[in-house]
Amino acid sequence: MKLRIAGAQICVNDDNMNENLKTIHRAIDYAASENADILLTPEGALSGYTNRFNPKEIKEALKDVTNRAKVMKIGLALGTCYYEDDGLCYNQIRFYDKQGQFLGFHSKTLNCGTMDDTPKGEIEYFTVAPLKVFSFEGLEIGGLICNDMWANPECSPMPDPHLSQQLAKMGAKIIFHAVNGGRNNDEFSQFVIRNYHESNLRMRARAGKVWIVTVDNAFPVTMPNSCSGGVISPDGNWTIRLPEQGEHFFAHTIEF
Repeated sequence: MKLRIAGAQICVNDDNMNENLKTIHRAIDYAASENADILLTPEGALSGYTNRFNPKEIKEALKDVTNRAKVMKIGLALGTCYYEDDGLCYNQIRFYDKQGQFLGFHSKTLNCGTMDDTPKGEIEYFTVAPLKVFSFEGLEIGGLICNDMWANPECSPMPDPHLSQQLAKMGAKIIFHAVNGGRNNDEFSQFVIRNYHESNLRMRARAGKVWIVTVDNAFPVTMPNSCSGGVISPDGNWTIRLPEQGEHFFAHTIEF
């Protein structure tokens, strides 16, 4: 079987959800023009990478996005933060099939925090749900968000649970990886951290014998991303690799 994947390396705005909405619409239009089956966006692509948003506005924006994707017959692996009916906020990848049916969500598991006895940071306000896989077009898929993949020891106070390996054992053939990586222009960020991220992507694809599709937040466009976007095959090699900075879309057919 074949699955055509689209990915959007786009700018994520933490303060203007309407701008994010317009950008995601462009990404959906691109995916439709490429006859893609499913589109992946970065972490927080709709809401911004924050828990400080209006839940009602996000629900309306989400309805707008999913309706457009349904009309275009595009499945979604949509990065957004979202308040569920339990009143708790989750940093999610929300999965929808090509008919607009909600399949469920992956919530970020290795939330970032300090190494204090009581960690501070996003670990304080994002909730974690159990790891799961989803059936899309007859294929088992999974999602991971940013630090879930590489367990950066500088920003996660939790031990590495090897989530990519867990998803592989649960039957996932593709892992959709939504990223919103912090970075700056210094040598440590651009060389050490970036190479650590990319090495982890390649090693974990190879270890789990899974495809990994990954996209990062492109903002700021004047600075390289925290890792490359694109598609990594189960042998650990890049099949598609995007330019290291700026907005870019891609589409690629994976054969099984």
